[in-house]
Amino acid sequence: MAELQEVQITEEKPLLPGQTPETHSVETPYGSVTFTVYGTPKPKRPAILTYHDVGLNYKSCFQPLFQFGDMQEIIQNFVRVHVDAPGMEEGAPVFPLGYQYPSLDQLADMIPCILQYLNFSTIIGVGVGAGAYILSRYALTHPDMVEGLVLINIDPNAKGWMDWAAHKLTGLTSSIPEMILGHLFSQEELSGNSELIQKYRNIITHAPNLENIELYWNSYNNRRDLNLERGGAVTLKCPVMLVVGDQAPHEDAVVECNSKLDPTQTSFLKMADSGGQPQLTQPGKLTEAFKYFLQGMGYMASSCMTRLSRSRTASLTSAASIDGNRSRSRTLSQSSESGTLPSGPPGHTMEVSC
Repeated sequence: MAELQEVQITEEKPLLPGQTPETHSVETPYGSVTFTVYGTPKPKRPAILTYHDVGLNYKSCFQPLFQFGDMQEIIQNFVRVHVDAPGMEEGAPVFPLGYQYPSLDQLADMIPCILQYLNFSTIIGVGVGAGAYILSRYALTHPDMVEGLVLINIDPNAKGWMDWAAHKLTGLTSSIPEMILGHLFSQEELSGNSELIQKYRNIITHAPNLENIELYWNSYNNRRDLNLERGGAVTLKCPVMLVVGDQAPHEDAVVECNSKLDPTQTSFLKMADSGGQPQLTQPGKLTEAFKYFLQGMGYMASSCMTRLSRSRTASLTSAASIDGNRSRSRTLSQSSESGTLPSGPPGHTMEVSC
């Protein structure tokens, strides 16, 4: 219940001065896309751009994280852009029958139109599930535009035949909302039917744009393989922080993604007691990890130390740049049992538990 109370508190926090949202829509070759901007651009700093998962919009996916108390220091230092997938924004009309929803690749191709409209040069992407895939696809095609990625619950693989069979079988016995809930949360969470699960079940089941959500869901299930290969031509060239909850539905997929990325560029954060949506259930721990990730990229070097980094200052110094130069090799490691950093050479990715 403490975690649920934490989420409730963050949702009630008032906006900081200068954080009044501005909502815009732009036309792209694949239709209109809506996004909301908070703050003003900071000189020589990228924008934080988020992309939400299926069944959610930017508010239901990210509000508990970005309204969390410790996150305020970060959002004062960066302008942020929250993208809503087409038809997922609040008040969106239902698409007409037969509407061809964009593929995830096409959704990624909409992002340059957003950045051109805003005149932003680079971003740090934060994506969950389908949104993590979309931002990864964008980073593969526009590597110079992406300075870093935080990817929660990413599955870089296309559905195999066994996955398709299981999906079709599930579709015969489960409704679209229940299938999406099974994508978002672990079976343990769904069985427990906590207040958080009841809230999101209600959001999805009674969504006025449920037909649109189903189209986004179908595009996600028809995604192509990213074909990531460690040491190969297809890889993410920016610092990446992979995040997944312990026992989350996508744990195996994120572990596999980690094995395909450059270990000198990648941090792997497996969060205990966070379920399928760490940004909802553990916004505090994810905020700490995000702040360290930014510090590792050379931003916010004078920031107040978080609980995570403060308890591990000596071990983390070798991995963090304090002279302002942004190194492309960063590691985030934490042990929940001993409270100390596991030993290992700098630049190697280690599995962590919070």
